[in-house]
Amino acid sequence: MADSAPPQEAKRGRGGHRGGGRGGANKAGGGRGGKQAAFPGGPSTPKKEAILDMAKYMEKRVQVKFAGGREVTGILKGFDPLLNLVLDETEEQMYSNGQDGQAPGTLSTRQLGLIVTRGTSVILIAPVDGTEEIANPFI
Repeated sequence: MADSAPPQEAKRGRGGHRGGGRGGANKAGGGRGGKQAAFPGGPSTPKKEAILDMAKYMEKRVQVKFAGGREVTGILKGFDPLLNLVLDETEEQMYSNGQDGQAPGTLSTRQLGLIVTRGTSVILIAPVDGTEEIANPFI
């Protein structure tokens, strides 16, 4: 068996295995910084509790304000951890800026029905029940 191929480790040279002993497939931790800490949410870290318990607002009317100034009111049907929302019987509240022939600040609404909103654009979520609108003290 003198003409058999040399073992794989001899072919690879210094490292003796993939990655050359510097990270890569190295079982000792890999990457930069050696041994890696436990990943977030792993066995050594306690589970984070949500700041806002959205489940108590399910099937209730909520008002949602978005980046860019849009406001809608609808019945919360579903949500996820990223605050993507499903709202039913939704209506958008639009305030006139005076350029459409109406007095500035005039409120008009339009029906949207069932909508899915993207959580990255949600600025505020407030329950409609138990809140009341007051006059703006700054005008």
